[in-house]
Amino acid sequence: MAKRSHARRKKNQRNYPDDFSSPDYNHSSRRNHNGNIVEINSRSRQLETAYAPQRTSQPLRAFTDAQQRYINAIQHHALTFGIGPAGTGKSYCAGALAAEALESGRIERIILTRPAVEAGEQLGFLPGALDEKFSVYIDAFRDILNERLGAGTVDYCLRHGRIVAAPLAFMRGKTFNNRTFVVLDEAQNTSLAQMKMFLTRIGEDCRVVINGDIEQSDIRGANGLQDAIDRLAGLPNVYIHRFDREDIVRSGLVRDIIDRYELPEDR
Repeated sequence: MAKRSHARRKKNQRNYPDDFSSPDYNHSSRRNHNGNIVEINSRSRQLETAYAPQRTSQPLRAFTDAQQRYINAIQHHALTFGIGPAGTGKSYCAGALAAEALESGRIERIILTRPAVEAGEQLGFLPGALDEKFSVYIDAFRDILNERLGAGTVDYCLRHGRIVAAPLAFMRGKTFNNRTFVVLDEAQNTSLAQMKMFLTRIGEDCRVVINGDIEQSDIRGANGLQDAIDRLAGLPNVYIHRFDREDIVRSGLVRDIIDRYELPEDR
């Protein structure tokens, strides 16, 4: 009986990784009998039990002429600015194009970043480690990537550095190397210094998309998005695309809400 218990314990021990320093190991993972990593406490897995976007195999298609011009601009320019109100598909188009480029092998890495500013709240007020705090800010992009690539592929790419999501402040000192697709979202919340720092990270043969709505800046004073547009307009290989209220595809209600918020103050 003692020998059986010992053999059973020894057999069970083989289900656990021996190398805790391995990049494939974390404290919320265990290996199954095939040696594969199984997520048992992953936040994304918990969310997927409630909702997970269904993966689509269809190529990205524009809903409006403005979206098609924006898609064309991203495909043919090193740096593209997408400017306009919420609901026009700025983030979705950029994220979907990045996912398609990664899946096809045209690029090797996706970098997603944004300033950690949201309606006056900062990362320090959120619970958890830095990556857990910042995940709140890029959840929308996570949904886009899950839809285009599949949740399992996205998890794999995040673990192995093929998809990188980090606050804008962490971009200092880095270079966006060739075959990298970079998306800076909510750029209306960048300072002038932050935007200059980000733009000077751009290396050769990488594609950069900067999105934002200048009318919805959450910082005081001048913002880096407007300043960059003023400075870079007319440069070769830089395209500035402006969406209008008529380009909103999220819902008719969003258009009506924006209209009411943009009424003259004296009305």
